[in-house]
Amino acid sequence: QVQLVESGGGLVQPGGSLRLSCAASGRIFRIDAMAWYRQAPGKERELVASSAGSINYGDSVKGRFTISRDNAKNTVYLQMNSLKPEDTAVYSCRVIVNYGIYWGQGTQVTVSS
Repeated sequence: QVQLVESGGGLVQPGGSLRLSCAASGRIFRIDAMAWYRQAPGKERELVASSAGSINYGDSVKGRFTISRDNAKNTVYLQMNSLKPEDTAVYSCRVIVNYGIYWGQGTQVTVSS
């Protein structure tokens, strides 16, 4: 079985930064795409950033967020800078492991003064 554990969410003031982590553990033979999604109250889930050969970002976070991965640690990160109140959401990682899709439990990010 494969598990994803996220960390790094919290409360931050506008303009601040946070770094999210998502670590995969268990019987892992292969990891392909790693991505971050977010869902704000009353809104649909949206792609924030993905890393699968190439790196892609949602339009609303380009230039502010950076996705990276440490393949040796089976971990994906999301560095979030210049945070805005509209970035407030539950952030979840999505990882394709052993050809299966796994989701993290989600971590709350709140941007407020």
